[in-house]
Amino acid sequence: MRKKVYLIIEIILAAVIVALCFYIYVLISTPIKFENDRKVREAAVIEKLKDIRTAERQFKSKYQRFTSDFDTLIYFVRNETMEGERKIVDEDDSVAMAQLKKMKKKNVEKFTYSIRDSLFKHLTDKQIEELRYVPYTDNKREFILEAGILNTESKVTIPTVECRAPYIMFLDTVLYRQEVINLVDNEINTRNRYPGLKFGSMEAGNNEAGNWE
Repeated sequence: MRKKVYLIIEIILAAVIVALCFYIYVLISTPIKFENDRKVREAAVIEKLKDIRTAERQFKSKYQRFTSDFDTLIYFVRNETMEGERKIVDEDDSVAMAQLKKMKKKNVEKFTYSIRDSLFKHLTDKQIEELRYVPYTDNKREFILEAGILNTESKVTIPTVECRAPYIMFLDTVLYRQEVINLVDNEINTRNRYPGLKFGSMEAGNNEAGNWE
């Protein structure tokens, strides 16, 4: 009888030890997995933010303002053109330069280029259409995009733009619920930063800087 009791106790103790070992493993491994997963997801979000920023800068260059409408921005990328300038001849070519001078021509010519073919060759048409969607959201969540005009204290008006994706939008809040809560709390209350990834600002002109830079 005693042997049976001891055996049962040993089995229970073994089960408790296994459970404790598993609990400790989860405690140690979960934050590590979260950091690795976070880096991968952040990298994907940043790449899209960079493409959106490139599109917004080109849009502003043509229209002297930014846009807060993704339909407008995507149409612009896919269909519109820009004007640029380039040298006609190599300025080290004295003969060619002399001929230009004789013809009373400047060594510069204007040309038109496609925004789609020049700046977004690395993206497919489908990827351009999906610029608005935050990675790891199954194309269900869009970046928050704002644009406007800021009046400075020196009475200068400057176009502003801000595009952002909060952490809770693209990090796994089911598997890493507590880790995400801790991250957001740290960004807001300790670092006084936006709890996510973004570029630009609606409150100040910052050359469309990204908070990951």
